[in-house]
This record gives sequence, C-alpha cells and structure tokens, in this order.
Amino acid sequence: MLDMVETGTTADLMAEIGRRARAAARILATAPAEVKNSALTAMAKAVREAMPEILAANRLDVEAMKAGGQTAAFLDRGTLSEERIEAIAGALEDIVRLDDPVGGVIAAWERPNGLKIERVRTPLGVIGVIYESRPNVTADAGALCLKAGNAVILRGGSDTIHSNKAIHAALEQGLREAGLPADAIQVVPVTDRAAVGEMLRGLDGNLDVIVPRGGRSLVERVQTEARVPVFAHLEGIVHLFVDKSAELDKTVDIVVNSKLRRTGICGALETLLVHEDVADSYLPAIVRALQEKGCEIRGDERVQALCGDTVPAGEDDWSTEYLDKILSVKVVPDLDAAMEHIATYGSNHTDCIVTEDQAAADRFQREVDSAIVLHNASTQFADGGEFGMGAEIGIATGRMHARGPVGVEQLTSFKYKVRGTSQTRS
Repeated sequence: MLDMVETGTTADLMAEIGRRARAAARILATAPAEVKNSALTAMAKAVREAMPEILAANRLDVEAMKAGGQTAAFLDRGTLSEERIEAIAGALEDIVRLDDPVGGVIAAWERPNGLKIERVRTPLGVIGVIYESRPNVTADAGALCLKAGNAVILRGGSDTIHSNKAIHAALEQGLREAGLPADAIQVVPVTDRAAVGEMLRGLDGNLDVIVPRGGRSLVERVQTEARVPVFAHLEGIVHLFVDKSAELDKTVDIVVNSKLRRTGICGALETLLVHEDVADSYLPAIVRALQEKGCEIRGDERVQALCGDTVPAGEDDWSTEYLDKILSVKVVPDLDAAMEHIATYGSNHTDCIVTEDQAAADRFQREVDSAIVLHNASTQFADGGEFGMGAEIGIATGRMHARGPVGVEQLTSFKYKVRGTSQTRS
C-alpha cells in the first residue's frame, strides 16, 4: 500500500483500498461473534498500550491546528488526553458487550401454505466514513462496523491525520491477533481531497454506503456528489424550549450543561426559547449563569431588555450552528410558537422541552420532527454511547433506514429466509 501511495495515483490507491475492503467484507459477514469480540477486546488493550504513541501523534496535529488558527471548539474536538484515550478504549469494550446483530431474527411468520419466513439482519457490506477533526471516530466507526460484520474505509481530516493513523495501528493489531483480515478497517493514508471524490463515486462498486461526519461544507458535498446511499445530518441546530411550568433551578442546570459541557459537539444547544410567562423571572438567572461561564448571548428585543451585556440577534443567528460559546435566545408566546420556530429553523437533529406539564411534554415529543426529542434532560445526551449503543458513527437526521444515533443495528440491512416443504406456486 505504501508503494502505491508513493508511486501511483490517488484513484489507483482508492480502487485498491475498495477491492481489499470488499474481500474483507465477505469474510466478516460470516465471522462468529466471539471472533469479532476477541478482536475488539484486543483493540482496547492495544489502544491503552499505545497511549504514548497516540498522544505524541496528537501533539503534532494540535500544533498544526494552532498554527493554522483553528477555533477553540475545533481544537477541543481534535485534542486527545489520557482520559479521552481511555474513553476510546472503554467504548471498544462497551461494543464487545453489545449483542451481535448479524443473523438476528427481526420478524418471523408462517403463511397458510406452510412457508416459514424470517426477516434476518445482515451486514451492509463496505461502509465509507468521511470525518473531520475527531480522532475518536477512527475507533468508534471501525469497531461498530466490525461488530455489525462490515468492512470500513475511514477517511479522516488532514487536521488529525497523525492521530488517526496511530489509533488505526492499534485497531489493526487487534484484527491480526483475532485472525481477521487487517483490511477490515482501513484508513485512507493520504489527505488528498481527490480521495473523497473517489469514495463518493463508489470505488468501482465496492462501497455500499457513506457516512459523513463533519461541517456543513463536507456534508453538503457528500449529499450532492455521492453515487451511493448516504447516512447524514447537515448540521445540529439544537433547540431547548423552557415552558411556563418549568422549574427554575432545574432549567438553569439543564440549559448550562446543554450549551457549555462541550460546545463543539453536534448535541450542543444553539438556540434557547423561553415562554413569555416566565421570561421576566427566569431569563436573568439563566443568562447570568451562562455569562458567568463565558457564553455570549445573542437575544431578541425582549431578551436584551431583560438581560444586560447581550448582543442583538440577527435573522442568521436562528439558523446558525455556532459550535462555540455563543447562544441565541428568544422569547416566544407559547408552545405552538416554540414548535413553529423549531420547524422553521431546526435541522431535525435534537430538540428539548423543559416542563413539569406532562401534556405539553407529550405534545412536544409527538409533534417536533427531530431524530432525538428530549424532555427535562440535557441535549448533550444526544449520543450513541449515552443511549447504551456503545458508540456511534454519527447521528442521522434523514428518514430512510437509519435515524438518530447510528450504531450496530443501523449498520445492518436484512434478508428473508424462506423455508418450504416442496410447495409450488399455482
């Protein structure tokens, strides 16, 4: 592979990666659960043992990002620490504990003529993951695809290329120790954007689905140019609505955590909507708690009148994913107005209501058309690991096949097994 990187074209390199992935996928499709779990366990061990090498590689990436003037949120997504590497290893072990979806019977029935039919989970085949500035995705995506019996081609961003390669080396070691093909998880070794174009064209039929995980420009390119199916969300414009029956202390805790626990993740709160009946009494306390932690508030006229040191919100603010310590805030007349705002400006990703009125919560969760709809909980729970899925490749906001966190079950398709006793059709 290295020889091809040095002497061949990007198209040649990607074609070879695709062929190798397809060959590996055929082996993985029937690999026993205990063999895949053995590989995942060995990967977790290898990640821990390679912590010094992974941290050294990450320092190169972080230094380059700082020199390039990347934002604090971008740096946060790309930075690894001992704790974050331990979390990567822990996520691999969490995936071991998940049920193997391959071969699982989704439904079974018998026809009047005696035919017995089962709908059974099968791997998708070869999955391409295109992502930016999140080295943990290398491990999460590789492990989830393996558990679901798929080969995966990982094309990370140039910002974390050294980190991705270091993590991948540990994954590859785990595959070899379990006797599985190393080509089951491949990292594209070049940062040439042409490699993305080759993946979008399908690698000569060797790529079955693409999962983009990154900024708006990346996802828009994938959705526009891809010739294979895409699991994607364009962006995470996350809303939280404070209803008139919300409890203030609970509201402040949820809002602050939703916005500021980590600002650079797709589940971070971007727009706060507050019922006008509690705006006077609640907004000053909420805004003060946010500002004390360095969050800039961009508010409508009512917010500016109630709270000091705020910035006027423009029309673009309602449709902006900041991924930073900035929050747009608006006062709305009621639940209907809040849901109308979300329908107008939202991205169908994650939205939340804070309320003690169960009827209002039920209506919000029923009518807001987002992949994840929360009641009285931080939007930062929009995460496959927090859902008990071990990890996730991303959060899909479309309506076909996968929606919400994309975990092992979402990385499978199905086929029908039909068993007969010499039936023929008239």
